[in-house]
Amino acid sequence: MTPPCRRKEIMVKDVATISPFATIREAIAEMRRRKVKSLVVNKRHEYDAYGIITYTTILRTIVAEEGDIDLINVYDVCAKPVISVPELLEVKYVAQLMFKQRIRRLMVLRDNLLVGLVTMNDIVTSIPGMLEDGSVSASG
Repeated sequence: MTPPCRRKEIMVKDVATISPFATIREAIAEMRRRKVKSLVVNKRHEYDAYGIITYTTILRTIVAEEGDIDLINVYDVCAKPVISVPELLEVKYVAQLMFKQRIRRLMVLRDNLLVGLVTMNDIVTSIPGMLEDGSVSASG
């Protein structure tokens, strides 16, 4: 029997993060530099939650604030708290959660610390390999 595919096998481990106190302009620059469509917003302190900021959030903010992106901190507009999953959860459960909650990104945590990010794209691109190695059956 083939072991199940775990999220830690497909997650992005080099997660693009940003300070909660960075400006929207700095977030845009970091997204361009890292060539990503989202950034994980770091916790402000140990008991805080992670956040996430995406291109969509930034565009919405620019329109609402009429382009004044140097006065707005990432923390003020990020989605927070972000849904997260434990590192060893099977991919099929991660996919179900993402589908049911209509989200495209999940943080992967170990002991409440960020260890990765999994996106819907990561899951979709891993399906052919999972089908080949028997981790997932074509019938469900």
